[in-house]
Amino acid sequence: MASPDDLKFQEFEEATDLLSSNPGASTLSVSSPGAAASSGDVRVDLSDEEDNQEESSELLGGEKQTGGFWTFEYYQSFFNVDTMQVLDRIKGSVMPLPGRNFVKHHIRNNPDLYGPFWICVTLVFSVAISGDLFTFLNEMGDPGFHYRPQFNKVSIAAVTVFLYAWLVPLGVWGFLTWRQSVERHISGYTFLETVCVYGYSLFIYIPASILWTIPINWLEWLLIIIALVISGSVLVMTFWPAVRDDTRLTAFATMAVIVSLHALLAVGFKLYFFKTPTYTGSSHSGQQTSPATNHTTLAAEKVST
Repeated sequence: MASPDDLKFQEFEEATDLLSSNPGASTLSVSSPGAAASSGDVRVDLSDEEDNQEESSELLGGEKQTGGFWTFEYYQSFFNVDTMQVLDRIKGSVMPLPGRNFVKHHIRNNPDLYGPFWICVTLVFSVAISGDLFTFLNEMGDPGFHYRPQFNKVSIAAVTVFLYAWLVPLGVWGFLTWRQSVERHISGYTFLETVCVYGYSLFIYIPASILWTIPINWLEWLLIIIALVISGSVLVMTFWPAVRDDTRLTAFATMAVIVSLHALLAVGFKLYFFKTPTYTGSSHSGQQTSPATNHTTLAAEKVST
C-alpha cells in the first residue's frame, strides 16, 4: 500500500534543470487551491491571442473580397471552377433529367464563364470546319469543282455563336428581372447564371455538327431534331420554374420564344454551313439542247427557202 508521502507532489530533476537554465521562467504551483487563488503573480492574458485572431480573420476576409470590375481579380472569380465541375455540367447539359433544374443541381450558386467560353469557341471551329468539309465531300465528284478553304465561315460562325450566347441570355435575364418587379412572387436568375445555362446548352451542337458532315439529308435533319430536343430541354426545365407562377399567357409565350430562338440557331447552322448543293445541270442541258437548236435552225432555213 502506498504511503502518504508517495501521494505528495515532488520536485523532479528535469524540472530543476529547466529552472536552473531559465531562472526567469514563470511557474505555477498547484500544491494548494488557496495558494493559487491568493497568488497574484500568475495571470492568464488572452488579449494578445484575441487580437491575433481578429487580425487573421480580417486577412482571410480580405482575400475573399474581390476588387472592382476593372481589376483582374473581379473576372478571375468567374473562372473559379475545376475540371470535375465543368465535366459534371457538360454531362448535365447532354443528359437532362425531368424535374432537375440545371441551375440548382449543377451550377449551385457558382456560375462560371470558363465552360461557356470554350464551348462557344469549340462550336465556332466545329461548325465552320465541318461545314467546309461537308461542301468538299458533296462537290468532290464534280470535275469542275476546285476546293478553296472558306475562312469567312469562321468569322460568320463566331459572330453568330457569341451574339446568341450573350444577347439572348441578356434579353431573357432582363425580361425575368422586369417581371420580378411587376410580380413579386416570380423567381429569377442572375445574368451570369443565365449566360452559364445558355453556354452549356450549346455543347450538344459540337458532336452534332461533326455528324452533319454525313451527306444524307434526312439524317442531318434527324440529328438537328435530336440536338434541339436535348438542348431545348435544358432551357425549358431551367426557365419554366421561373415563369410558371406568372400569367399563363406570359409563361407559355416566354418559353415559346426561348425554344424558337434556339431552334432558329440550329436550323440556321444547317441552311448556311451545311447547305446541300443543287445541281442545275447547265452543262448537260447545254449538250442536249444544242442539237435541238441546230435542227430548229435547219428547219427554219428550209421553210424560208
